[in-house]
This record gives sequence, structure tokens and C-alpha cells, in this order.
Amino acid sequence: MPPEEVVATLDLSLEELTHPDARVPLSTFTALVRRAERLTGEPGLAYHAALSTRVSWHGFVGFAAMTASTLGEALELAERFGRTRTDAVSLVSHRDGDSVSVLLEEHVPLGELREFFVTALFLGIAIIGEGLAGRPLEGRVDVRHAEPSYFPRFLRALPALGALCFGQPVDRIVIPAAVLALPVVSADPAATRLAREQCERELAALGEGSRVVTRLRGLFQREGFVALPVAARALGVSTRTLKRRLAEQETSFSRVQDDVRRGRALVLLNDPRVSLDEIAARLGYSDTANFSRAFRRWTGATPGEVRARGRRPG
Repeated sequence: MPPEEVVATLDLSLEELTHPDARVPLSTFTALVRRAERLTGEPGLAYHAALSTRVSWHGFVGFAAMTASTLGEALELAERFGRTRTDAVSLVSHRDGDSVSVLLEEHVPLGELREFFVTALFLGIAIIGEGLAGRPLEGRVDVRHAEPSYFPRFLRALPALGALCFGQPVDRIVIPAAVLALPVVSADPAATRLAREQCERELAALGEGSRVVTRLRGLFQREGFVALPVAARALGVSTRTLKRRLAEQETSFSRVQDDVRRGRALVLLNDPRVSLDEIAARLGYSDTANFSRAFRRWTGATPGEVRARGRRPG
């Protein structure tokens, strides 16, 4: 299937998606995954994504990790600089005796994408870790969701560290603490220093304003499309401060709100079970006509046109 077909209805170009510095909003990524699942008829795309992952896909964070001295240093770099790749989640590790747990901390609700995200990310980390070490690693991956019916198809392809335990109380990777002392086969201290410096610059460039945008998006996704004064109170700032910080990021309250609405609309339009009236209501519109006018302003097409294009056979 041509990749252009997958992004056809998502207000996202293939060039934007494949750019090394791309930061795709979670709502857009959710729509992309759901459309790909529907067009391919493959429910196990998270496993395909994990099995094809490469550390080089992760920009300077990936470069820093692949030149780190040990797996422990690589993990520390991923924890510290992960936000340069996504604002949605971050990795947090905890040591408990002779074992270390790596957990996923959500900064915005992952919603319906959570199972995909956890599976692809944790198995991807396991594959990258074994690649950096140049050997199989001990450990396991605990996930909260139940074992999917298609899981046996992927069992033989999983890495040793990718032993999945379903129905667990928490999502995490569990490894012996000794694993963190293993050397990285492509270690290069000079290259790591350069990559770390670049990661520091990228992290600084995100700035306070970017964190405000992320928190505002998360608020809309959790609480609905609240008014400016309500949002400012929830974020612990004045309305004037919120406006100023958004302006510093060359955006505004209404633009962020519209972006979240547009992304959510694209996700819902790819689900034929949800009517246009219901989509309008979920997005805070009084009727479908108002929603349709706003959607046409965002995308240049009506909701019905986008839904029809999304149903084309792939």
C-alpha cells in the first residue's frame, strides 16, 4: 500500500511525517494508526512497528544512546531527553533491589491508543536495547491489557527481553540491574558528548511556552473544550499569562483548541460507528452545521467528504 494513501485524509504530508525532527500531535498519530489498521486489516501493527524500529529514527537522542558507554547511560539519556521527541509521554526508571523497572509516564491521556503505544514503545525499547548490547538481554515486559488473539503470530519474532506478561497491574519493562552495566557495542564518548550537547540545546529550545501548549492540549483532551478563564485556572496561571505564553509560541488559545478539535474529529471520522451529530456534540458544538463549517475552515473539506475518502478501499 502506498504510504501516501495512509496519510491521505489526515491533514499530514508524507514529508512532514518522515522528517527527522517531526513532532506529530498525539491526536493526528492516533488517526494515522487507526486509518492504517483499517486499510491494512492488520490489528497487530504495534508489533510490526516495534519489530522494524531503529535507534537512528530517534534523532540526536538515538545517536546519543547508540554512542553511550553503557546501557545505563543510554537509558539515562532517553529519560532526560525523551521530551525532544514527544511531549505525550516520558520514561521513568526505578531501582528496587537487584531489578530496575522502566515505566511510562503519561503527560496527556493516551486514550484509545494506549495499548498500541505501550506495545510498540516497550517492545521497541527491548529491540533497541539488545541491538546496543549486541546480545540478548534478560527481563520481561509487563502490560495491563489482555493478550490479543493475534499475539501468537508474533511470538517467535520477539526479542528475549520482549517476553510479554499480559494483564499485569502496571505497564513496565523489568530488567536485572546488572544489565545497565553492559557496554554499548558502538560506544564513542566523543560522539556522545556532541549528541548530548545538541539534545540540551533542543530541550532548551522547547521552553516554558511549549510546556504550556502541551498542558493546555492535555486539559482539552481530559476535561473537554473549556473556556479561557477555566483553562487558565486549571493550569495555575492568569488569563493574561496564558495568552502571553501561547503568543510566545506563535499560537493562541483558539488555535490550540481548534487543533485538538481537528485532530479528534479526524480520529472520530475514521470510525463509521460515530455519527456526525455525535462528533459535533463531543467537540462542543451546538449542532452539526457549526461543526461542519469549522471543519471546512480547518481542512478545506466537509466532514462527509473526509469520511467518504477514508472509506476508499486501500
